[in-house]
Amino acid sequence: MTSNLFKLLLFSFSLLSINVLSFFNPQNAFAQQTFKISGTVKSGDSEIEAATINIIEAKRNVMADSLGNYEVELKAGNYTFVISAVGMTTLRKTVKVSKNAKLNFQLEDSANNLDEIVISTARDDRSLASPQMGAERLSMKTIKNIPLIFGERDVLKAIQLLPGIKSAGEGGAGIYVRGGSADQNLVLMDDVPVYNPAHLLGFFSTFNPDAVDDITVYKTGMPSQFGGRLSSVLDIKMRQGNTENFSASGGIGLISSKLTLEGPIQKNKSSFIISGRRTYVDALLRLSPDSTINQNTMYFYDVNGKADFQLGDKNKLSFSGYLGSDKLGLAKTFGLSWGNGIASAQWKHIFSEKLNSTTTASYTSYQNKIEVNTGIDNVRIFSQLKDWGLKQNFFWQASDKNLVKFGFNSIYHTVTPGEITSEGVSSYNPVNYQERFSLENAVFASSDWQASEKLNIGFGLRLTGFSVLGGGDFLTVSPEGDILNSTYYKKGEFVKTYLNLEPRLSLSYLLNQASSLKASYVRNAQNMHMISNSTSSRPSDKWLPSSLMVKPEVSDQFAVGYYRNLFDNAFELNVESYYKTMDNQIDYRDGAETFNSDNIETQLLYGIGRAYGLELLFKKKKGDFTGWLSYTLSKTERQIDGINGGNWYNARQDRTHEIALVGSYQLNKKWNLNASWIYYTGDAITFPTGKYNMDGQTFFYYTDRNQYRMPSYHRLDLGANLQLRERKNYSSELSFSLYNAYGRKNAYSINFREAENDPSKTEVVRTTLFQFLPSISYNFKFK
Repeated sequence: MTSNLFKLLLFSFSLLSINVLSFFNPQNAFAQQTFKISGTVKSGDSEIEAATINIIEAKRNVMADSLGNYEVELKAGNYTFVISAVGMTTLRKTVKVSKNAKLNFQLEDSANNLDEIVISTARDDRSLASPQMGAERLSMKTIKNIPLIFGERDVLKAIQLLPGIKSAGEGGAGIYVRGGSADQNLVLMDDVPVYNPAHLLGFFSTFNPDAVDDITVYKTGMPSQFGGRLSSVLDIKMRQGNTENFSASGGIGLISSKLTLEGPIQKNKSSFIISGRRTYVDALLRLSPDSTINQNTMYFYDVNGKADFQLGDKNKLSFSGYLGSDKLGLAKTFGLSWGNGIASAQWKHIFSEKLNSTTTASYTSYQNKIEVNTGIDNVRIFSQLKDWGLKQNFFWQASDKNLVKFGFNSIYHTVTPGEITSEGVSSYNPVNYQERFSLENAVFASSDWQASEKLNIGFGLRLTGFSVLGGGDFLTVSPEGDILNSTYYKKGEFVKTYLNLEPRLSLSYLLNQASSLKASYVRNAQNMHMISNSTSSRPSDKWLPSSLMVKPEVSDQFAVGYYRNLFDNAFELNVESYYKTMDNQIDYRDGAETFNSDNIETQLLYGIGRAYGLELLFKKKKGDFTGWLSYTLSKTERQIDGINGGNWYNARQDRTHEIALVGSYQLNKKWNLNASWIYYTGDAITFPTGKYNMDGQTFFYYTDRNQYRMPSYHRLDLGANLQLRERKNYSSELSFSLYNAYGRKNAYSINFREAENDPSKTEVVRTTLFQFLPSISYNFKFK
C-alpha cells in the first residue's frame, strides 16, 4: 500500500511539473501573435467559483478561480464562448478577438429559468468535462418548488432527495453520505465549521434560507482545501447584501417567522445583510388551559449577519457571524438547551491577473446544557467545544489549461466534556471533567489540468498534522477496557502528533459531446469524533478529539461514473458507483456507561468499516414539468473485535434501498404545483432476543448488534406556491404543503415493555411522529 501510494504521488506531481514547465517553455515566445482576454464571472454581486469558459473553436476549457477571475490567450478571430457554472443558466456569447481586452460575464441562477431543473447538480454540460465527481450544488432559489415542513424551506432536507445522501431519520437534520455516520460530514458556513447544524432536535436546520446563497456538497473527490471528515463536505455560503438598494423580506408561518434586511453601506462599494427568525411554539403552549402543557418550553432563534467591503480593485473584506440557541423544557423538572456561535473575517486579495488569495480567520463555539430538577436537587450539566481557526488559500492560473490551488489551515480545539453542579438539600461538590486541547494543521495543493481535448485530470495532496496537547491525565487502556496506565501532561505540552497524507486523483474522459466517463480516488482523515449511542446526532452527544487511545479515522474511496445528456439536454442520466474502506472506526462496548466523560476511552472499541453502492439519477430539465428520480443501492458494515464476535455487522446507517421521486409543474404564471415521494429500507437496529427476571425486576437480553430492521419508510409530500403580487417595489406569495399526504404511520422508534395484564408477555410500542402535517406560510419582499 505504501509503495503504491508513493507511486501515485510521484505520478501526480510529475504531471504538475511537466505542465508548469510547458507554461514557461521559451518556444512560446516565437509562436504566432496572440491576444489576452481576461475578466470575471459573477452572479449579481457575488463571484462564482469554479466557473468554466468553453471556447468552442479553440477547443479550450478555461477555469475561473475563487474570485471568478479568468484569463486566456487566443489568436485573432471569432470565437463562441460558452460560460457555465454549477446551478447557473449557461450563457453563450460570440466574441471577436483582435486585441487585448477585458470581458466580464453575468450568469443567472437556473431557478430563474422555468426550463431548468429545480435542484441543479454538478453534472451539467460543464461537468461532463470536469474531473470533479460526486458534487451537488443548490442555491436557495432552486428549492422553492419542494414541499415544505412546518412552512420552512430547508437546505438539508432538500439535499436528502439526492442519491447517496440519506436522512438520519424522520425530522432529523443529520445526514448519512455514502455509508458515513452523521459526524463524518464537514459542515462549513463561510469556511467556519458547524458542529450541530440542527434546531428543535433536527426538525429544522441551523441555516436560515433567507441568509444562505448556495450550498455545495462533495460526496467524493473533495478538493484538497477541504479535510477533517471522512464522508462529505457541505460548503455553505452566506448571501452578500444588495450593494445598490435597501430591501426587506420576510415570512410568517404556522410556528415561526423571519425577517431579513439588506442594503448598501456605501453604494456599489459595500453592503450588509442581517437575517433573523424565531419560533413561537412556546407562546402557543401557554394558550393551553392544561397546566401540564402550558408550563413547557420549546423554541429556537437564530441571527445571521454579513458585511462586505470592496476596497479598490484588488481587495475585498467580509465579516460574517451567526448566533443561534434552542431551548426545550418540561415544566420545571427538565431542561435542555444548546446553541452555536460563529464569527469570521475574510480578506480576498488579487496579487496579479494570475495569482490571488483568500485569508479567513474564524471562531466557532458549540455548547449544550442539561438541567434536572428532582424537587430536592437542581442538577446542571454543561459541555462546550470551541475552535479558533486560520485558513489561507492561494489560486494560481498557471495557464489557461491549468488552475493550481494551494495553502494551509490551522485550528486550535478546546473541548469541555462536562461540568456538573448542583443546588439543593443533598448538594454535592461540583464535578469538572478535564478539558481536552489539540492543534490541527494542514497544508494542501491541487491542480485541475486539461491534458487534452478529451482528457481532464485533477490531482491534489493534503498533509494533516493533529497534535494532542496536554492539560490533564491521558490513559492507556487494555483491549478489555481496563486502565493500564495514566500519565499527566501539563497544559501546552505536546503529547502525541498524528500525521496523515491524503492524496486525491480524479479523471474525466469525454466520449462525445453528450457523454463522459469519470474515475476518482480520495483519502480522508478525521480527528474530531462524535461519540453517540443514538441513531442520529443529538445535542447531548459528545465530541472527542484523537488521543493516545483514540486514533484518527482514515478512509479510502474509489468511484467511477458514467454521465450522459439526452434529447438535446432535455434529460440527463448519471450513474456512479463507489467502494470505501474505513480504519479506526469507533463504537461502544456492549453495556457501556455512556456518561463516563473522563474515562470514555474505557467504554470504546475500535475496528474497520466498508461501504459500497450504486447511485442513479435521471432528470427531466426542460418544460413546464421538471423533476428527477434518484435511486441508491448500498451496503455499510463494521468489523470490531468485541462486537458480534468480531464478525461483520450492519452499521446503524446501513440501508439497502433508497428512492426519491421529485416533480414540479408550472401550471401558469401564478401557480406552481410540486410533490416528492421517498422510500427507504428501515435502519439497522438492535432488538432484544429474550428477557430474564432478577430480584423482581425484568431485564431484556440482547445478542448480535444491529441484526434487525426498522420497518421500511415511505412518505408523499405535496406542495403549491401561489404568486400573489409582483410589482416593481413589492412582491408576495403563499406556500402550501401537506407532509405525509396519505398518512403513513412511519415508525420513529420501537420499544419493548412487559404487558400490564400478563408479565410473561412482551409488548412492542411503536411511536409515530407525524401522520398528516399541513402548513402554510406567507412570504414578502420590499425592494
